[in-house]
Amino acid sequence: MQSDLFATEEIVAIPGLRYEKDFLTHEEEAALLDLMSTLQLQPAKYKEYLARRQVISYGGSYDFDTHRLRPAKDLDERLAPLRDRVADWLAVDRRQIVQVLVAEYAPGTPLGWHRDVPDFEIIAGVSLGSEVTLRFRPYPPDQAAKRQAVQLEVAPRSIYKMAGASRWAWQHCVAPVKSLRWSITFRTPRETARQTVRQTTLHRPANAVGSRGPAAYSP
Repeated sequence: MQSDLFATEEIVAIPGLRYEKDFLTHEEEAALLDLMSTLQLQPAKYKEYLARRQVISYGGSYDFDTHRLRPAKDLDERLAPLRDRVADWLAVDRRQIVQVLVAEYAPGTPLGWHRDVPDFEIIAGVSLGSEVTLRFRPYPPDQAAKRQAVQLEVAPRSIYKMAGASRWAWQHCVAPVKSLRWSITFRTPRETARQTVRQTTLHRPANAVGSRGPAAYSP
């Protein structure tokens, strides 16, 4: 199932998933890519494992050792205009976007099957650089879920939103990219956010060094 079939509409196969191409112009993307090169990124960490992607968090950073959301630095003011624009696209107050994650995917870097950590409600992602394939499957996964998998081809300069069923009843993964890609993810708070995740088994993530298993959650 390809993204160009969906235009700017919600994806019927996955309620709550919305995708829009050309959210940014080429010039806006170029300016953001210049900004990305100035950020101080660190390898994403899942317990004792380091992922291949590089990240920086604003507003909050998820601690996989304690399963708690920890404070993080304030948003880089250079990203504030994009935050405001994403808030308008989501039809939420900009103050509702309480966490922003910038991630760099080097060529060949994947992100395994997961749902975003449960402290957040709406997830919106802006994609820069390389095109990428996002795959979705029902959660919890089983053989039937594999048969129901949906593929979304995400173009550079596009934006997508996960809310409702697409946020909670589906997992997603990021296929390895062919060239350098950046994602900027914006999250709103969950109304009854759980600061501690109970009875959750976290496996070694598929994108961690030396790892083969999926992660239950990803920041």
